Amino acid sequence: MMTLGRALLFGMDNLQILFSAPIFSLQLLIDGLLIGAIFALAAYGMALVWGVMKIINFAQGEFVILGGYMAFAFSRAGVHPFFSVPMSTVSLYIVGWLLHRLVIFRIVEEDLFISILATFGISILMQQLMNQVFTADVQTVDSGLSTWFLFDGNVTVLQIKVVSFATALVLGICLAVFMKKTRLGQTIRATAQNARAARIMGIDTDKVYCTTFALNAAICGACGALVLMTWVIQPFMGLAYTIRSFMIVIVAGIGNVAGVVLAGLGLGAAENFAGFILGAEFQAAFIFSLLVVILVWRNFALRLKRRYLY
Repeated sequence: MMTLGRALLFGMDNLQILFSAPIFSLQLLIDGLLIGAIFALAAYGMALVWGVMKIINFAQGEFVILGGYMAFAFSRAGVHPFFSVPMSTVSLYIVGWLLHRLVIFRIVEEDLFISILATFGISILMQQLMNQVFTADVQTVDSGLSTWFLFDGNVTVLQIKVVSFATALVLGICLAVFMKKTRLGQTIRATAQNARAARIMGIDTDKVYCTTFALNAAICGACGALVLMTWVIQPFMGLAYTIRSFMIVIVAGIGNVAGVVLAGLGLGAAENFAGFILGAEFQAAFIFSLLVVILVWRNFALRLKRRYLY
């Protein structure tokens, strides 16, 4: 186990490498941006549930991992990994719909702390079920794509990462158009703005809540399938994706699609640089430390705003 002192020396050495060979910085930046798009996709789903249902879904990461396992099961059954993306999306939509009917509808419009406890309990249950069904082994799927070599082979770009990046952006654009142009999307936005007024206008808010939660699960299903092809999945890896999604939403704000994308890309780049500088052992610690810094900063900014207004 690396001590803190050795980690600092290790980090200083790696910083020297980045300054002396800027091509490594370019490699880290490209990988980080490609990673960040998938983070942003998962965060958009969390922002959707948070904005419409006023629920912080602490099972967000588990939905992502379950989506990856669904894609893994389809791939084992002979389905091409790319076709497993829509199939995983549909499967997780059904899972989200069932979870809402069984549990989530009971905590809508309850205290925020109750929703955190309920979804945290769901996350633990999902972890254990995935562990029992798929075992604790790390799983991945070969996409069959190759690698691009740039700048005389000094920079490598995995084609699957580019495909995942493009897929995540296309899905994000489709979701934004769906929310603005379709009638269902408009009813979701109306419910998010004022649920009581939406009920008076004849909108079935219970149906809207159910659809919103299922849509979030479907987004996570697509995200998980991309994660399976790009990296690895394991039953207890969901918390990291929950924390990332939470951080992105906190930074970007609820309902700010462009902000979610930019925050996701920024987090991906920052995490990639931190992993190189501090080492893989401290990459998870960097994520949690960054969350603390962001929460403290947001609290300080809110206090300043209140002081200015009042």
